[in-house]
Amino acid sequence: MIYFKLPFDERLLSADEKSTKNAVNFFSYNGLDQISFSGDISEIPPNEVDQKLITNEVLNDDTTNYYAETKEEYCQTLQQVIKVIKENNLPKLVYSRRKIFTNFHTVNYTESFKNLCKSYPNAFRYLFNDGKNAWMGAFSEVLGKFNKTTHEFETMALAGTLPVSEEWSEKEIEEQKPVTNYIQNILANYSDNIDQSETYDHISGNIKHLRTDFKTSIQPEDLDKIIQDLHPTPAVCGIPKDFCNENIRKYEKFPREFYAGYIKVETDESILYFVNLRCARLYKDSVHVFVGGGITAQSDPEKEWRETELKSEAILKNLIVS
Repeated sequence: MIYFKLPFDERLLSADEKSTKNAVNFFSYNGLDQISFSGDISEIPPNEVDQKLITNEVLNDDTTNYYAETKEEYCQTLQQVIKVIKENNLPKLVYSRRKIFTNFHTVNYTESFKNLCKSYPNAFRYLFNDGKNAWMGAFSEVLGKFNKTTHEFETMALAGTLPVSEEWSEKEIEEQKPVTNYIQNILANYSDNIDQSETYDHISGNIKHLRTDFKTSIQPEDLDKIIQDLHPTPAVCGIPKDFCNENIRKYEKFPREFYAGYIKVETDESILYFVNLRCARLYKDSVHVFVGGGITAQSDPEKEWRETELKSEAILKNLIVS
């Protein structure tokens, strides 16, 4: 079962599982795993949420060997990553970590999800348990939005992160540029007429990102290919894609699973694709929060650690624990 809300839409939605129609699909970062929810998407009353869907009693035990990196370990690894970036003249490489929260007896995930929805009204917000995997998340980056009637396609370049109160530095500006160029070049393969916005601030809770929007028209048969070309974007991987993926596997201490993958939601009017960031996998005795950042030659490990701590609050500050 899944519960979700679309950006700027406070209707609580779910898939009724009464048909084989695609409703919501989660794709892992490496594209090898998929979790699907079928049926018609319909609005449900908030008081009809299954309180037993996700409780500590029904969740899996954390039998993995994963551990949360300490600040010292993270900063040491990041120094190696920065060295790789400088030696290979990379514009950007994304490095992530897993923050493991265990300081609770029980978590009320229904109420936690309500908190998450209130905190991030501009995000795709979800909570699901398919019997094997339970995840919760909220993030506002659109990988793609396709209008079935007009064939209009929209996407965005979202990168660079700072607390809302701070001013942008050269590091964040330079981090966002290759993401914009990457998306622009891919869309140029499918359309001669691309509308690109100015870069502006995108607020997400306690932090902000730099954002550039794109809009064009495409052939419906090209949609899947465009999504495959876009994913993973430099915002979650780096440039060049293959080289960065190789180093992500080398330096990161855990598989990303569905973190930094994408979510596909199909309605009667549109097909929507969201990047799955600000998310956590839920276990009986722990919550595994996935957080990362775009690393450049100008990155400072201490500042990058602080950025991941800020990002982890998206989930952790909204948990109702006892």
